[in-house]
Amino acid sequence: MIPVRVACKILREPATDDLPLPAYETEHAAGMDLRAAVREPVTLISGERAMIPTGIRIALPPGYEAQVRPRSGLAWKYGITILNSPGTIDADYRGEIRVIAINLGQEPYTIQRGDRIAQLIVGPVAHAQWELVETLPSSARGEGGFGHTGPQ
Repeated sequence: MIPVRVACKILREPATDDLPLPAYETEHAAGMDLRAAVREPVTLISGERAMIPTGIRIALPPGYEAQVRPRSGLAWKYGITILNSPGTIDADYRGEIRVIAINLGQEPYTIQRGDRIAQLIVGPVAHAQWELVETLPSSARGEGGFGHTGPQ
């Protein structure tokens, strides 16, 4: 299946022309890598977090959102992930995209300019239209949750 193409506008922050724009790294990738637009390296010690700029602002068409998600390799190899994950970028947000990185590993980790620090996924949004009712329809699952189907 060929992915749906969505026209989105992007603006670079000043002094970020040296950084590649977000791009899909493989033909079937769902996410584009976001890069660190830090002026100087940022070292996170274990348990520390920092707001990492990406050097870009975007304008999504109405009915779409972007989600900022962690990169699996950073999480597995170094314990680097992002807070507020997935971070939602609404279609009407025009500020710089920033990533709240945290080091959950045991060793310090340094983020350099241009490092791929997160993924950006663009997708459609559905708005709920609530209907207030007296009871909900029954289901096989019912109220079971938080591990009710077993440990694995």
